[in-house]
This record gives sequence, structure tokens and C-alpha cells, in this order.
Amino acid sequence: MRSPALRHVLTHLITPLLMCLGMGLAYMGAFVHPEPNHMPVAVVGAGPEAKVLAQTIKDTAGDKLDVRTVPTRAAAVDLLRSRTVTGAYVPSAKAPELIVASAASDMGATAVEKVFLPVADKQGVPLKLTDVAEPVADDPTGQGLFFLLIAVSIGSYASVAALGAAGAALPMRIRALLALGVSAVVSGIGALLAGPVFHLAHHDLAGVWGMAWLYSAGILLIGVGLHTFLKRWTTLTMMVLFVMLNFTSSGGLFRPELQNGFFGTLHAFWNGAGFVEGVRSLLYFGSDGLSRNVWTLAVWLLAGLAVTAIAAAHERTRTTPAASVAVPDSPAELAELTELAEEAELAEEAEEAEEETAEAVGV
Repeated sequence: MRSPALRHVLTHLITPLLMCLGMGLAYMGAFVHPEPNHMPVAVVGAGPEAKVLAQTIKDTAGDKLDVRTVPTRAAAVDLLRSRTVTGAYVPSAKAPELIVASAASDMGATAVEKVFLPVADKQGVPLKLTDVAEPVADDPTGQGLFFLLIAVSIGSYASVAALGAAGAALPMRIRALLALGVSAVVSGIGALLAGPVFHLAHHDLAGVWGMAWLYSAGILLIGVGLHTFLKRWTTLTMMVLFVMLNFTSSGGLFRPELQNGFFGTLHAFWNGAGFVEGVRSLLYFGSDGLSRNVWTLAVWLLAGLAVTAIAAAHERTRTTPAASVAVPDSPAELAELTELAEEAELAEEAEEAEEETAEAVGV
């Protein structure tokens, strides 16, 4: 290609085009066609009638449902509060009941209602719906936590462009400390939005801030460390890790039982799922399952610390002067060469920072 300027433009178009393809595949693959996929449900009863009903439902649904029987209604409620099952059906000749926990997943509660409503209709009796964990009135669908995840994520990965590119002249330990400081600010903004502004969290706001900080710090440290190796490709990598794979597997809109196996598998250990499910545990389920999600976020933070440590070691190795480097003849020549090198480096970093920030914030 003869024109360097045209080649430069075409090279930089690769990133947004790959973002377009990746976002389409991820979001449409995860959200366009939700349907039950081994969705766990329970039938309450210890007798043969309950077991026959459970087997009949399983035979009809196939792989869409995983059906079990539990002996008592109280046991079914415990399973719902631990989010082990999505719904529990209590058979009755006169007043059958469906128990759900819509704070775990409003879409899941709707899906399980569609499963058991025809069962009650065959009996010719109305189905009683009981919700043992309703979202707060300020967040009636329970999906506000997903949008909180988006806000904290954008604040985190967009800051990576500034810290990684514009701050490239700073030692890695300074950039890492800045990343921890920025994550505290980003998580503080998230807590402000979740509490006083939109009232998603009516209690335990300090715990919400703590999990947001763990989540944000992990992203920032991973991004700052990766920038040492990936440079302008860091933005695309961060988008893949913390948007395309992260938002889609978080369970904020559809929990894994309404998605295909790929996103359901990611939900088990990805950091966005750890944040969303952890905040749900704290706000709606008496901290049941909270420790596991906090550990998930802590492991991602440790991964970020490891990446920054490796990047710091690499940068120290890279900046070690080689034996073959020519020594300037005079102090004046040394000063002139140093000034020219710094100007060229700062110009390149400024260009990279502007490009990366535009790409990150634009998406």
C-alpha cells in the first residue's frame, strides 16, 4: 500500500470493526433467543403422585428442565433462597401454588410460571403465585443491578486507556496505585447511584461499595498490566473480557438457566457474575452465597496484581541499557538526545491515549 496515511487509517479501523462483530455475536448469542436450558425446578411432595408429576413434567420438557422433588414446602423455599432452583410447584386439588424468588431473576420467574401454569389449567383450578424474594419497588424487575454493573465497568475499562497510555511514562507501581485509587472513586460513584440516587440498595450500601471496589480494581489492574504488552490493542482486549463475555454471562438480564451452555459456564467464575450475584445475595438473600462471589472477585483482583507484577518486571528488563548503546560525546549532546527522545515518546503516547480513550468511551 503506497500511502502510509491510508495504511494508518485502515489499520485503526480494524479495532472498531472487530468490536462490531464481537458485540453482535456476544449480545445476540446471549440475549436474542432466551429459553430454558436445564432450568432447575422442584415439585413439592413425598408421595408417589409428586414423583409421577415430576417425571411427567421432565419427560415433556426434555433438556429444558431439571426436575426434582422435595418433601416439604419449607425445603423448597430454602432451595429458592439459595438459588438452587428457579421455582417450586406445590400440587393441590383445590389451590396449587407456585413459589418463585423474582429478585434472583425476573425472567426466570416468568419462565417457570409458563411451565407450571398449564399444569394447574389441566386441573381447572387457579394457580397461586408466591414470591419469597421480591425486588424493591424502586427496581421492580431486579435488572437495575445489571445497569449498575455496566456503569462500574465502563468507568473501569475506560480509565485503563488513560492510565495505560497517558501514564506510560510513570513507573508501574505508580500506575498500579493510581488504578487502586481510581477503582475507589468508580466504586464510590457506583454506590452513590445504587443508594441515594436510584435506591436499588436500601441497606448494606457499604457492602455494595466493597464489592464494586473489588470488581473495579481487578479490571483496572488487569488492563494497566496488559497495556505494557498489547498497547493499542488493549482496548479491544478489555472489551472482549469485560463487555462481550462479561455482561452476557453476568446473569443481570438472564441467569444461566435461560442461556446456552457457553454463557452458563462463564457465569460460574466470571467477575461480572460475581459482582451481580454477590450484590443480589447481600440485598435480597440474607448473604446466602455471598462468600463464594466475594472470592470470585478476589481471585480476579489477585490476577490483576499478578499481571501488573509481570508487566513491571518486563518494563524493568526493557529499560535496562544495552552494552552496545553508543555513549554521547558531551553532556550537551546527551541532553539534546534525551529531549528529542522524550518529545517523540510523549507524542506517540498522546496519540495512543487519544485513540484508545475515543474507542473505549465511544463503545
